[in-house]
Amino acid sequence: MSKEMLNAFAMLEEQKGIKSEIVIEAIEQAITAAYKRQYGQAQNVKVIFDEKKGNFNVYSTREVVDEVFDSRLEISLEDALELNPHYEIGDKIMFEEKPKDFARTAAGAAKQVIMQKMREEERTIIYNEYSRYKDEIIQGTVEKVDARAIYVNLGRVDALLTKKDQIPQENYHVGDRVKVYVTDVVLTPKGTRVFISRTAPDMLKRMFEKEIPEVFDGTVEIKSIARDAGDRAKVIVQSHDENVDAIGTMVGSKGSRIQGIIRELAGEKMDIIEWSDDKATLVANALKPARIEQVLITEDGSSLAVVARDQLSLAIGKRGQNVRLAAHVTNSKIDIKAADEFNMDDYEFVGEDGETLDAAQASEVVGLDEVLETTETAEVDVTDVAEVAESEE
Repeated sequence: MSKEMLNAFAMLEEQKGIKSEIVIEAIEQAITAAYKRQYGQAQNVKVIFDEKKGNFNVYSTREVVDEVFDSRLEISLEDALELNPHYEIGDKIMFEEKPKDFARTAAGAAKQVIMQKMREEERTIIYNEYSRYKDEIIQGTVEKVDARAIYVNLGRVDALLTKKDQIPQENYHVGDRVKVYVTDVVLTPKGTRVFISRTAPDMLKRMFEKEIPEVFDGTVEIKSIARDAGDRAKVIVQSHDENVDAIGTMVGSKGSRIQGIIRELAGEKMDIIEWSDDKATLVANALKPARIEQVLITEDGSSLAVVARDQLSLAIGKRGQNVRLAAHVTNSKIDIKAADEFNMDDYEFVGEDGETLDAAQASEVVGLDEVLETTETAEVDVTDVAEVAESEE
């Protein structure tokens, strides 16, 4: 060891940021364990690093006794007094041990510790680097595509874009650049794992924050998002400035402010919905583009939407998509009934302050026509985006 060891410590600290004290302590522990394995666990052994010479020295401690029963742990008073006339019974004396053939063992233990610390520090550095990307959108390069997942290189780590996190209609090829949302970063014994997605609702929220200044600064708040990734999304928004129209701010003229997001998400249609403190109004807004005649809040807290017969399929949506997304984005259970099949006597309803209403009372308070005239929902799809793009050429 010696000078080479000192140089190694200096290099580790300079290039890897690993403090010498941490490595020295770990090596001392490793050499101690190696010595005990080789020469007996019972010994009171301590390894001390000589900073001047760059050596690790092994010391054993023996107690001064009248009669020696174990020479590895004890020394007679007679022998101790030959070393120093001031020793007494019960004193502890340290002896430097220089066993044959142990130097190679000690060097091997030191090398193993250094390599382990380098790997640990490398893992920590990479974890710290990527943990700051949690809840952010980053770009990567497709390295491999198979039936199970897409392997995305993010620089110093690779991540898996699993089937559930892929937009179904998108196709990827090796070398493609892809934007992904980092849902989590975890440090494991094998290294840093970065979890990514293109279907997470928070990816859409983060894109709005990046593209629309009023969302970024909090003037317009995104209250909730529900997605069928690549197909349709419903986004509830609220303006905190009476002079700022939340929906208009999100969409822009002919969808101009939202077009980049739609393109990036494979043409995913966007229903931008105005927030309301009134649950019935909010549910009605969320069910658009269907025209809703009434929304009643039943005694169990679920919502019952009443629509004209010709609006029923639109309210439900293809494969139930419209009502499913509306239920998700409003955090409600929603049932839909055609007006010609609806009988108020079959249900129990509650008013705004929670009181139970009979059919006559409910019919007086659940009409939404006047309320919905003052609210709106914007639907933007890739066709609108194409029109904007053509007008800009």
